[in-house]
Amino acid sequence: MTERATRPAPRVLGRVVDDMTRCVHYRIEVDIVAMRFACCGEYYPCHLCHEETADHPAAKWPVAERDHEAVLCGACSAELTIAAYLDTTECPKCGARFNERCRLHTHLYFETEG
Repeated sequence: MTERATRPAPRVLGRVVDDMTRCVHYRIEVDIVAMRFACCGEYYPCHLCHEETADHPAAKWPVAERDHEAVLCGACSAELTIAAYLDTTECPKCGARFNERCRLHTHLYFETEG
């Protein structure tokens, strides 16, 4: 058994509605990722949850930090690097599908190139 398999899932703050990290803002079947915010290192289901419940403004992850684990799969609790998340539409560990429309919000969490 790996270390990751024995660690408890990271906590997810905000207005979470189920154990797969869905929130009051985004809760369809494929809304199963939470984002670790660069400003505080905490996971939230979405940018709106952070805005509503954190006591500080959100900060984006710099392009140079794409190797940081900052995305949590709500299905299996795997933590993905930013680069791995941006390069897939499903969890590489469990195969759960991610909401492809989340790409519309990439700029809210991560600095973009060019």
